[in-house]
Amino acid sequence: MREQLVREVEIIPLEVCVRNVAAGSLAQRFGLAEGTQLPRSIIEYYFKSEALGNPMVSEEHVTAFGWATTQDLDDIMALALRINDFLSGVFLGAGIRLVDFRVEFGRLYNNDDEMRVVLADEISPDNCRLWDIKTGERMDKDRFRRDLGNVEEAYQEVARRLGILPEGGPRDLKGPSTMQ
Repeated sequence: MREQLVREVEIIPLEVCVRNVAAGSLAQRFGLAEGTQLPRSIIEYYFKSEALGNPMVSEEHVTAFGWATTQDLDDIMALALRINDFLSGVFLGAGIRLVDFRVEFGRLYNNDDEMRVVLADEISPDNCRLWDIKTGERMDKDRFRRDLGNVEEAYQEVARRLGILPEGGPRDLKGPSTMQ
C-alpha cells in the first residue's frame, strides 16, 4: 500500500495543470468566480523555470523550443486526462472535490531504446487543489498560501479519508525502508 517502484526518467520541462473548477490563476485571468464548474477539464502547460516564474506556454512553444514532440504532448494530454478521471473518482468517494492539479511527466527509456511518456511526480495536497464537497473547506496547499492555518491537519484529513492514515495519526506508522 505504501511502496512504489521508482525509475529514472528524462524530465520534460513542463508543469501540466488539469483544471476542473475555476480557482487560483485561472479564476483571476478570466474573471471567473472561484468554484465555478468548468464546462470540461482544461489542460494548461507551464514552462518549468523558477527563474522565469514558470510561464504559461502553448503547444506551439513546447514543440518549437524542442521541449516535447507533438506525440509527447498527445501522450501527456491522454495521461493527464486519465489521471484526472481516476483521481476525481477516488477523491469523490472520500467526499473531496478535485478542483485542479499540477504534475510533471518524463520520458522512460527501456533497454531497446523504446521510449514512453510517464507520470514523473507525486500526487498530494501539495500539487492538488482539494475542497471538501459539503463545506468547500480547502484541504490543500492553499491553506498555506492563503494563511488559513491547520495545513498539517488538512493534509492528514485527506489521508484519513483516503484510508492511508490510521485514525491515531502519523505516529502509528513505521518509517520507510530503502530496498536495494
